[in-house]
Amino acid sequence: MKAIITVLGTDKVGIIAKVCTYLADREINILDISQTIIQGYFNMLMIIEVNDTMDHFAEIADGLEKLGEEIGVVIKMQHEDIFNTMHRI
Repeated sequence: MKAIITVLGTDKVGIIAKVCTYLADREINILDISQTIIQGYFNMLMIIEVNDTMDHFAEIADGLEKLGEEIGVVIKMQHEDIFNTMHRI
């Protein structure tokens, strides 16, 4: 199953490293990543692969939100189907 992670906040050193470390520690594969910085605001979108042998989806999402609070950004994770449905025109 694929999931979408978004990270938003004021740019600072280490955001990508900390999010990637969190995922690597849980053996979660990053399939694609895009990041931009616009006038000091950091924006990252990641597509990840979560399989059935890993932590429950909600536990991963909650852990990412907590990590975001610790580093001063907002991190959200959504199932790919929900993300696609929400962003249809």
